[in-house]
Amino acid sequence: MFKFFKNVTREMQKVSWPKRRELVRYTITVLTTVAFVAVFFAVVDLGISWGLEFFFPE
Repeated sequence: MFKFFKNVTREMQKVSWPKRRELVRYTITVLTTVAFVAVFFAVVDLGISWGLEFFFPE
């Protein structure tokens, strides 16, 4: 188990961590993409719901 954590520590030192500016840019990109996909699927869901109500009214 100690060998595992020693290897993990060694590998983590090799990692190239993003700079603050890159991290902010990546975060904004991810949040924008998530928001776009959420709005897209909400509109699709709403369209399907309206379509079903139109063709199969209660």
